[in-house]
Amino acid sequence: MSNLGDSAAVSAAVQSEIDELRHRINRADFLYYVKDQPDISDADYDRLMRRLQDLEEQHPQAITPDSPTQRVGVAPQTQFAQFQHRTPMLSLANAFSEAELRAFDRRCRQTLQIEPDERLQYDCEPKFDGLAISLTYVNGVLSAGATRGDGHRGEDITHNLRTVRTIPLDLVQVKRDSPDAKPVPSLIEIRGEVILTHDEFLRINQERETSGEPTFANPRNAAAGSVRQLDPRVTARRHLTFFAYAVGTYEGIEFSNQYEVLCALGDWGFKVNPEVRVYDSIDEVIDYIGEWGKKKQDLTYDIDGMVVKVNSFEQQTRLGFVARSPRWAIAFKFPAEQVLTKVNDIEVNVGRTGALTPVAFLEPVQVGGVMVSRATLHNEDEIRRKDVRIGDTVVVQRAGEVIPEVVEVVKEKRTGDEVEFVMPTKCPICGADVIREPGEAVARCTDIACPAQIRERVIHFASKGAMDIDGVGPALIDQLLADKLIQDPADLYTLTVDDVEHLERMALKSAQNAIGAIQASKKVTLDRLIYALGIRHVGDRTAAALAQRFGSIKALSSASVDELAEVQDVGPVIAASVVAFFAQDRNREVIDKLRTVGIDPSVEERQETAIFADKTIVFTGALQKLTRDQAQGLVFKLGGNSSSSVSGKTSLVVAGENAGSKLEKARSLGVQVISEDEFLEMVSKAEQV
Repeated sequence: MSNLGDSAAVSAAVQSEIDELRHRINRADFLYYVKDQPDISDADYDRLMRRLQDLEEQHPQAITPDSPTQRVGVAPQTQFAQFQHRTPMLSLANAFSEAELRAFDRRCRQTLQIEPDERLQYDCEPKFDGLAISLTYVNGVLSAGATRGDGHRGEDITHNLRTVRTIPLDLVQVKRDSPDAKPVPSLIEIRGEVILTHDEFLRINQERETSGEPTFANPRNAAAGSVRQLDPRVTARRHLTFFAYAVGTYEGIEFSNQYEVLCALGDWGFKVNPEVRVYDSIDEVIDYIGEWGKKKQDLTYDIDGMVVKVNSFEQQTRLGFVARSPRWAIAFKFPAEQVLTKVNDIEVNVGRTGALTPVAFLEPVQVGGVMVSRATLHNEDEIRRKDVRIGDTVVVQRAGEVIPEVVEVVKEKRTGDEVEFVMPTKCPICGADVIREPGEAVARCTDIACPAQIRERVIHFASKGAMDIDGVGPALIDQLLADKLIQDPADLYTLTVDDVEHLERMALKSAQNAIGAIQASKKVTLDRLIYALGIRHVGDRTAAALAQRFGSIKALSSASVDELAEVQDVGPVIAASVVAFFAQDRNREVIDKLRTVGIDPSVEERQETAIFADKTIVFTGALQKLTRDQAQGLVFKLGGNSSSSVSGKTSLVVAGENAGSKLEKARSLGVQVISEDEFLEMVSKAEQV
């Protein structure tokens, strides 16, 4: 499918040759990258590509986005735009035992009213350990690609995903020529996972080590970092692989079950995992999962479990959803791999809240395909409970296949030379007193100006969930602090290109990008700024609640403990922490500096006499016309408050698509339920008054 647009100046003969070249190149890519069955030599492939490039150079009006020559070729971006998924990308509930899988089976059977001895068909697939993405195809042509994000909104990384050779640019050109192959639909969202093979992961890390760059911790982190490069050429140099495994919204086609979807995806040119199986009972599923628990290490890429889905789409619809996950699917997580190694030393890290965390420095050892040399020991009580000593032989695992931790000590291997660890009474960074408050497991440095706290506070401030300053990470922040260019987060906004350009691994372009990202972050919402301040116990959800209730940093900073404690998701402990934060002179100075550089967001003033005055509104399911934040903002503006749970105090429930248990509870309590369109109509009428 060429979609050439205005190609009047291109002769029929030239256009025919261009189409044929694209078809042959796309087919070669499919056979090489997807099927691992190349049918032409590298030299012949290069010859075809050079001929196509020559023709497109001579006839630029014939260039289309789906041409193989366009996989790489756009200029680096300064930031990623947001992307709204048509159908939300939901997460899956987890199972860690055979009993939990059988409980899942019982729940499905009870809801579907299927007897224990009757057949219930399950689709069983390996669970990739990579980055979930969504691809949108219009009339067969790749039009957009995005990360999962929060499930509703992700980042538009289309240009980067075009460089991934296992992602077809045009489904029609690689579609399997078979009478039973489904037609390519007019619109479809393809979901799947971007991963790195073990060999490619090792190659990338070897290159980074040689060039003095920090290595990636595991293939998943490397894959995620690769698709979020602002320069697509960097992504192209990392040979990512994409496996397709699901669909979102689609038009002009019908599917009856999950296995049918996978067959269609394979027919359309996608790489589909060959280890997918369909079984008629949970017993067969459990047996298959048991097989893969033993042989997952034989794969050339990482999996961290198996996904079990009710195969029938009709049954999936009847089962529905609960919270942010479907009732018809579950992810079985493999037990973490455990290995033996030795504790060479124990040191203490200081976090942004002053928390002291002991860390074990280990004899390097491979755990789950990753070299591990450090593991968290959490806190002093945990060290005492496990009796971990310097010189001990210990069992180490990667919790959730990511974070290394010490599971237990092998005391039989003790020689008597082991040394007990003693928690310091002075901060190892600044020398200030360390205190441990009654009832708490964590010891803390008492100096808010401790350099370690400053470092971690700035890192948190710039992080994605906070001010989201792209390109300003730990390495750059360390240099800024070392050169005394910043002393707190607000100082970021006084930096110039000249300040940054001379730093290690920086150049004019990267310095301009960093300063541009810093300045762009001034357009921040109030909830993000509150979260970015790093107030103890205040996460992103609590920050959103505080933003809605108080409307500005000034109002929040003068709120009392009692006023704060009345806010949804805020109790006495969080309220006291907020008051203590704003009571610190140093914190107030930073906020004043932020205001001076132009960061002082406020939530639109609420109308206390409006339609939602004194009402509590709950949103459930997927909204199609608003984001959840936008909807909750309208409620706040019109005098009401949003809640995450339904109770007898709930005034109204707004139900989007695939609404789950909240909708059922609202009906059982007699709470009024309206649709998203009805909610918007209420808002429209209120705004016209």
